[in-house]
Amino acid sequence: MPKVSSVIVPYATYLRVYEPLTAFPELERSHWARYARRPDLPSYQDELRLALAGVVPTPPVPVPVRESEDAFVLEVDGVVCVCPWRTRLRGWQALGELAEEFPLPVLDVLLPPFVRRQAAEDYERWMTAHPEARPWIRTATWQVPINWFVLVSDEEREYDEGCRSSPGSVGSASSTGEAPVLRYRTPMVEARRRVARGLRALKTAMDEGPLIDGLVDVGRWLEEFHPRSLVELDYGGLVHALPAGVLEDDHSAADVAEGIAALRRGDGVTAGEAYGRLVERWRSVRDLRSAN
Repeated sequence: MPKVSSVIVPYATYLRVYEPLTAFPELERSHWARYARRPDLPSYQDELRLALAGVVPTPPVPVPVRESEDAFVLEVDGVVCVCPWRTRLRGWQALGELAEEFPLPVLDVLLPPFVRRQAAEDYERWMTAHPEARPWIRTATWQVPINWFVLVSDEEREYDEGCRSSPGSVGSASSTGEAPVLRYRTPMVEARRRVARGLRALKTAMDEGPLIDGLVDVGRWLEEFHPRSLVELDYGGLVHALPAGVLEDDHSAADVAEGIAALRRGDGVTAGEAYGRLVERWRSVRDLRSAN
């Protein structure tokens, strides 16, 4: 992997799936088995810096020319599990969502129309040859989508305040010290079970809505993976934008679980209170985005 800058790149959050080596075809399995033994495995910051480096040239290169051969690696109960970056595939998919993020005149400045057009044509050709392709990683900026919290439990929450120099500061890795960590990890079978239970409760309480649509979508995505996989919800670079006290007090997964349990009981008042806490917490994060 090329050497990258030490500058911290916020503010993305991640939903990742780590699959056991047995889930991969033989050639790819051998590659990941060798890769997992490397002493210098990269971090999510390394991946994000490399991706952002592509938009600096003129014209920008929003999608890598070749697919990444890197991955995140975990050992789960003695079993090596990997989460391939698939940066090129995710770059193509992210380009398709940019129109929802920026007005067209701004988008044309960031990524000229001919660049976007070429990338769309490349993606269409590639998908024709790889119709079953799917990413192991989903990314969001300045938020954790509420439907992600349905997959995890507050008991699976891992928080480490790190030793950054000042709350909410953003700078180089060396100046901020060890970064805080806020994440959840859960077995795939538990994540799928929670999706099913959450959908039943939501569909009983309401006819339709973005929360249901989002949960259906993430549930279908999870079905693509090995049943012995691990699901990780990681606050990623967003921890650098939030004071330590805010992170420490963030129990969004518990609020979502409480709201869904209340819906199953038919207790709309308690469900509304849990939802209100979520909205207020994440509104303050979105306000940071607007103030930046």
